[in-house]
Amino acid sequence: MSFQRRPLSQGDLNLFILAHERFAEGRPGGRRLSLKFVDLRGLDLSGRNLEEADFSGCSLETARLSGARMARAVLFCCDLKAADFTGADLRRADLRGACLRGADLQDADLTGADFREGVIAIPHAQKGLQSVKHETRQGVADGARFAGARLDEAAFDGFSAQKADFTDCSMRGARLTGANLKDADLSGAMMHGASVDGANLSGARMVGAVLTDVAMETARVERTDMTGSLRNPAPDAIQKAKALFELALDANAWAESGGVFGQPAVFDGEDLRPLAGKLAGLKLSAMSAKGACMVGLDLRGLALQGANFEGADLRGCDLRGADLRGARMGGALLNMADLRGAMMSPLPLGPARSMAVVLTGAILRYARLDDADLTQARLDQADLTGASLNLARLDDGQRAALGLAPMAAKAA
Repeated sequence: MSFQRRPLSQGDLNLFILAHERFAEGRPGGRRLSLKFVDLRGLDLSGRNLEEADFSGCSLETARLSGARMARAVLFCCDLKAADFTGADLRRADLRGACLRGADLQDADLTGADFREGVIAIPHAQKGLQSVKHETRQGVADGARFAGARLDEAAFDGFSAQKADFTDCSMRGARLTGANLKDADLSGAMMHGASVDGANLSGARMVGAVLTDVAMETARVERTDMTGSLRNPAPDAIQKAKALFELALDANAWAESGGVFGQPAVFDGEDLRPLAGKLAGLKLSAMSAKGACMVGLDLRGLALQGANFEGADLRGCDLRGADLRGARMGGALLNMADLRGAMMSPLPLGPARSMAVVLTGAILRYARLDDADLTQARLDQADLTGASLNLARLDDGQRAALGLAPMAAKAA
């Protein structure tokens, strides 16, 4: 059943948004934005605070919403074809029955978002809400781009995303039961604990995807490329965990005693995932973990000065506030790693001597680098696609080499 959406101008929309922003901030004169069955095609909502706004049944086709704050917003059964949501905050947004064909959601935060089907009450073209027809709409995102997006715990049951781009996404615990992901690209996606029961993954690319605790038995996987995908730790890695933890404790004693007791840990080539949670609070300076598998580990605040992570797999690791001064990370995989506030400046070694962090050839696609100190770090040939470099601390030479604007001078 077709229906007419009433159009709204950019100027009028801006007035509604200003009132909503006052509402969201608890200021006088505020009013929650509620625009239902409105034509907002091609309008600019980028960077605005639209948390909990209601756009049910609206058309936002080709609209610009990059960087918008839309946590818990209602986009129920909206037409979002070719809309730009890059970097938007859509945590727990209601996207049931929405059409996202060709939309760009690169680097968006869609944690806990709901993409399932929705039943919408469509008003009559002439009689309006006096005569409505209920219509079931499937969530659709065929050909959409989700590269680098955070989709943890999102609900995709029955969703269609054929030929969509999910490269380097975080999809931990996502529900994809009965979803149609035919010919989609899930290369490098971190799908730990995701449910894919009855999902159509035929022809999909899952090269290097993290598939730990993912039961693939009932999914369709004809022509699915899972080359290099990462599954659960092998039994021998689990059995070895106790001995590796002893090495970590020995290394902590070495660091705390100034080298009198113990020795630095050597984890080269080991699967350290069975140590999840056990490394918290340890000092592991000068450790060697070349080629080690450390996907998804919680390494927040750890003392890792001078550590060697060359060629290690650190995808999705939580390294917030970690001391990585002087670390060697050439060729390491740090896709979607959280390095906010990490110390990655040179490690002092004595008078006029220091050791810079080496990230040559490292993969930092969509890594979070907010307030990370990367001063003098070697970033040549590193893949920084989607990484939050503008929010990192870099020296002027680094910024120039990366094509970034110089840091604004601080007021005296």
